[in-house]
Amino acid sequence: MKTFTRIIIAALLIIAATGARKPQKALIITGQNNHNWPVSHVAIERILSSSGLFKVETAISPARGEDMSGFKVDFRRYDVVVVDYNGDEWCDEMKSAFERYAADGGGIVMYHAADNSFPQWKAYNEMNALGGWEGRNEKDGPYVYWKDGALVRDMTPGPGGSHGAQHEYVMECRDAAHPIVAGLPERWKHGRDELYDRMRGPGNIGDLLYTAYAPQELRGSGRNEPLIFTVDYGRARICHIMIGHAGPTLEDNPAMQCVGFQTLLLRACEWCATGKVRQPVPDDFPTEGECSFRKEYR
Repeated sequence: MKTFTRIIIAALLIIAATGARKPQKALIITGQNNHNWPVSHVAIERILSSSGLFKVETAISPARGEDMSGFKVDFRRYDVVVVDYNGDEWCDEMKSAFERYAADGGGIVMYHAADNSFPQWKAYNEMNALGGWEGRNEKDGPYVYWKDGALVRDMTPGPGGSHGAQHEYVMECRDAAHPIVAGLPERWKHGRDELYDRMRGPGNIGDLLYTAYAPQELRGSGRNEPLIFTVDYGRARICHIMIGHAGPTLEDNPAMQCVGFQTLLLRACEWCATGKVRQPVPDDFPTEGECSFRKEYR
């Protein structure tokens, strides 16, 4: 009952903070992924819709190997686009439209395995700043990680993209002044998740918001890895969120049921859409020692 009461209070605080503001238009792009997109896109849709901050639509691509020529989106209709996609190449018209949307100052949230996609598409990789897998290596840019209070760009040869065993881990804030993280704890425990490491790419990180340490005993890099950050890409407002691996079902999905993930997703989407964040810090946000979950995504 106490947890339910906290959720109700958090929802009322958001309603009070947002007042009668018109919801922002959000688009989720999905349909192909080496991850469980039938779970992830529904969870994202529920998180955004239940907040009252967004009116959400979803664009689902053809299945892998099918004709992609008719998969096209008018990105101009949306305030923010959440990319939950890793699959076949988009058609040239779709790619050009996405690049124009970014160039015109569009809002983009790159979610988890979206940074695996399109290794040969230069502009897309610049919108991610860091990516992994799909043949990425030193030709795609440096490894980027946090060490001794600064970002390191390491051109050591080797493949880009890996992660160790899933586990709970502590997120550490590196820029407490940014609107996306303002007021959130400096350290908080995230639900069981993949921890991407050894990512590499152009490295055009704008504001590094959170890192986490990838322990070697769990096959991690032994480094503090950038997991949530903004990207410097022209006029676009882009936030890259590497956390949030989808579980086997909506009911068994700790990384996306984590209140920390849901809060960061909502704040990133609002900032990408408007340049501001007006959401209060929820009372049920995780602490450094304890995870916190909203299993109904609201």
